[in-house]
Amino acid sequence: MTIKIITDGCADLPLEMLQEHDITLVPLYVHFGHEQFTSNNLDSSYFYKRMKTEKELPKTSSPSPYEFYQRYKEAGEDADTLVFCTSSKLSSTYCHAVMGKDMLLEEGFKGNIEIFDTKTASVGQARLIIRAAEMAKEGFSYQEIISEINKLIAESKIFFCLETLENVIKGGRLDRVRGTIASVLHIRLVMRADEEGKVDVYEKVRGTKNAMKRLIEIMGEKKHDLEKNILGVAHGNCEERARAFAEQVLQLYPFKKVIFANMGPVIGTYGGEGAIVVSY
Repeated sequence: MTIKIITDGCADLPLEMLQEHDITLVPLYVHFGHEQFTSNNLDSSYFYKRMKTEKELPKTSSPSPYEFYQRYKEAGEDADTLVFCTSSKLSSTYCHAVMGKDMLLEEGFKGNIEIFDTKTASVGQARLIIRAAEMAKEGFSYQEIISEINKLIAESKIFFCLETLENVIKGGRLDRVRGTIASVLHIRLVMRADEEGKVDVYEKVRGTKNAMKRLIEIMGEKKHDLEKNILGVAHGNCEERARAFAEQVLQLYPFKKVIFANMGPVIGTYGGEGAIVVSY
């Protein structure tokens, strides 16, 4: 039976990977005042430029249950469907995906739909999706893929390094006085998604270079074989620095595959320009 993959707009997957694996994307929405954009049609350069000029952060909102319902129906009863949603601690997207499934089941739908709360976002989400797509191509069964993805969700790590504190100040996560002092001292926040999928501050490091170095050190603490895993790196409009970081990582840890992506506007709203996300 055909395996169909659906994900939401928080998964930072390059377009070529979406197309290669025929992945359906259900976008989130980004609002600048009364203007609404979808997460997949908002130009990155415009987004960061616009965000700098606004007094408030853009608002983001999840796709409705009906939008998921429609995608499930399009996949059809003949497909085994896998749905990858950003952490339920960060967004209502997972809840809406489940509601969309329930709507369809009430109509007597007989197809298989497995919805994952990935407990991550951005390239953390993308890594899981690509692994599932690879397993499907290799002929693994639906249940084997589900089992593997649940294992990876439990094992995967994701860290965020913020170049600017402006977005966490605007978002109310840090008061402006403390934020100004931290900025003057060149404090960089290294954040992570914990086991429940909540984002918190992992460490505070002085200077961007030290923060990048610390990220690489943290990666070396993982006991699992990194050589068998996929590395995910996403950036907030700082491609050159992110590529240099990825090259440093690969010199130490030869991952089997790399997903390198531009951070989408949903995650970019909270990370800000210059942010780097790494997942492994």
